[in-house]
Amino acid sequence: MHALLTPIGSAGDVYPFLEIGRALEARGHEVTVFASATFEAAAARAGVRLVPTWSAEEFDAFTKSPDLWDATRGPRRVVEAVRDLLERGYRQLAPYVEPGRTLLVGHTLALATRILEDAEHLPAVTIHLAPSVFRSAYQQPVLPPYRALPRMPAPVARLLWRAVDRFVIDPAIAPAVNRLRAEVGLPPVTRLFKSWVHSPNSVLGLFPGWFAEPPSDWPPQLHLAGFVLSTDESGDPGDVLRAFLDAGPPPIAITPGSANRHARPFFSAAVAAARRLGRRAVLVTPYDEQVPAPLPHGMLHVVAAPFSTLFPRCAAIIHHGGIGTSAQGLAAGIPQIVSPFSFDQPDNASHLVRLGVGRVVIPSRFTAEIVASALSELFSSGRTAAACRQYADAVRASDALGVATRVIETAGAGLKP
Repeated sequence: MHALLTPIGSAGDVYPFLEIGRALEARGHEVTVFASATFEAAAARAGVRLVPTWSAEEFDAFTKSPDLWDATRGPRRVVEAVRDLLERGYRQLAPYVEPGRTLLVGHTLALATRILEDAEHLPAVTIHLAPSVFRSAYQQPVLPPYRALPRMPAPVARLLWRAVDRFVIDPAIAPAVNRLRAEVGLPPVTRLFKSWVHSPNSVLGLFPGWFAEPPSDWPPQLHLAGFVLSTDESGDPGDVLRAFLDAGPPPIAITPGSANRHARPFFSAAVAAARRLGRRAVLVTPYDEQVPAPLPHGMLHVVAAPFSTLFPRCAAIIHHGGIGTSAQGLAAGIPQIVSPFSFDQPDNASHLVRLGVGRVVIPSRFTAEIVASALSELFSSGRTAAACRQYADAVRASDALGVATRVIETAGAGLKP
């Protein structure tokens, strides 16, 4: 079996695919990952072949947009990028198809993969990393900046989603999708993110049911594997970070996301909050310009760090609510302060709050005083400590990577080696 993996996004999107690719390779399958050249080194460490879909320069230019982390403009920019790269993605994937041997494993936004699946009648798996992707008439996601929709009867919810599709989502992306579908002899589709985005063959959710319990109208072909955690997000943590961690009490980890280069106010407030509490801190970002200078004593900035190594050495995390960071925090068993910007982040944050392991401070209220107060409450709460231990044990007890690998192998059953 030759599995073509198509993650789209930043590190939190790509690293789980690399872990799955590594596991599939270890089980004797051939794997090719299609992702930004930014992740070539990570793919090499995972031992999988990467075909660049986007140059590192293109990825870097995209992250420079100040709109990217805006609650409403950010998703629009991502949809525009997916639309503009749709045909390129299809042309890159198609030559790798070997009938009878190829399995497609696509990210939520890998729409070219879904079109290729339909055009070539290939076995496929759609991977969704976070629960907010799924539509339901009974359970609505929390929307940016941190807005829970009111409870509504199921027929009203269905009408609401129909309106969102007709007037917002489909006009932005359906014309490009249907133009490419027509070129390869396929009929048009509508309401792309209602059901078409899910492979009819198999859907894999990389989160556990206790994080988000599936309502009755989620796709019947869905399998929940649990969190597939990366163990090698950035290679070796480095001697400087190891020495810092060894030199004092557990610090607070502060990160706004690997692709966020517009987080200077976030870092300033988080650092000031740590100082108010007399806590050390590790700031993780590849973008030096957003780090306060000079950093106070007891603070360290690192360009990158493997969260699987760093977070268990920390007292808490202050972050943006990305699903990868949230999962690593749960695995480490430490409290989390989340300041969600956009995308799936507010919904992920709502689940952390429901589980009792974190607090939300929305960006407009993200001040040193408020963050320090929220951290103090978490540190002093026996209930929070117990919840952190409970869900850390649940993550450790799961075999998410094994489940995900088996689901993918089942989808490709019967393919030639």
